[in-house]
Amino acid sequence: MVGLGKMGANMSLRLVRGGHEVVAYDVNPAAIAKSVDEGAVGASSLEDMASKLEAPRVVWLMVPAGAITRSTMESLSTILTPGDIVIDGGNSRYTDTVERASWLFAKGLSLVDAGTSGGIWGLEAGYCLMIGADEEEFERLRPLFETLAPAHGYVRVGPPGAGHFVKMVHNAIEYGLMQAYGEGFELMRASEFDLDLAQVAEVWRHGSVVRSWLLDLLASALAEDPQLERLTDHVADSGEGRWALGEAIDRAVPAPALATALFARFASRQEESFSGKVLAALRKEFGGHAVKPPEQQ
Repeated sequence: MVGLGKMGANMSLRLVRGGHEVVAYDVNPAAIAKSVDEGAVGASSLEDMASKLEAPRVVWLMVPAGAITRSTMESLSTILTPGDIVIDGGNSRYTDTVERASWLFAKGLSLVDAGTSGGIWGLEAGYCLMIGADEEEFERLRPLFETLAPAHGYVRVGPPGAGHFVKMVHNAIEYGLMQAYGEGFELMRASEFDLDLAQVAEVWRHGSVVRSWLLDLLASALAEDPQLERLTDHVADSGEGRWALGEAIDRAVPAPALATALFARFASRQEESFSGKVLAALRKEFGGHAVKPPEQQ
């Protein structure tokens, strides 16, 4: 396991608990030491990791998508030997995965993409795995997937690249669901009724058609902090929503919920809106409507 952050460390531990031998590596020595305490074999470098694995090797990457994933694969391509498999469990763009699978194949290596969902709860509940792989590699790796996933929680969706494509769409749906919950609860908060939002979230968890794991998490958050006063409204995005929207545009697939949810995240990161100032200026110019100077905000 290369990458021992919140996901990689917990996945390593779940594999160890499932009876697998895991060689763990991270750029942070403390993360390696923690995994060793939990039963993994520590490695001081990628080369050291490879030397502690019997060929044919399986190396699972849980590192940030983009340049770090690519550079790690480039390093591994000079260390590993033909027949070895690299699994990318991060949120790489599927087009990058297709390209990387091609150049690794030229070196005699296989790339498997495992779109992974489950977050910090996956250690106990298991991880949903959306896997892009050749059928032979998939069968070889099945014992790993069976350990990491809950019952019926993993599937081969197609060749390399397909797993990350499905995970991209999965995250796009997540954007829309989260935005719908956010808007609904804000509407209830703005009503004339003194609604207990934690109570509403809790009752919706039982029998409602809008019940979901996301709602379970929201109910937990509201029970702990009813007005969410410990948070700001700054919402980041890690790229999958942008990629999915780009795919929708390229394929002429209408995706208004995703577009709205993505743009809402952009808006949440603005300290002030220039477009809002433009609207205020135009209303003042054409209708003489009052405006608020900055000191009155």
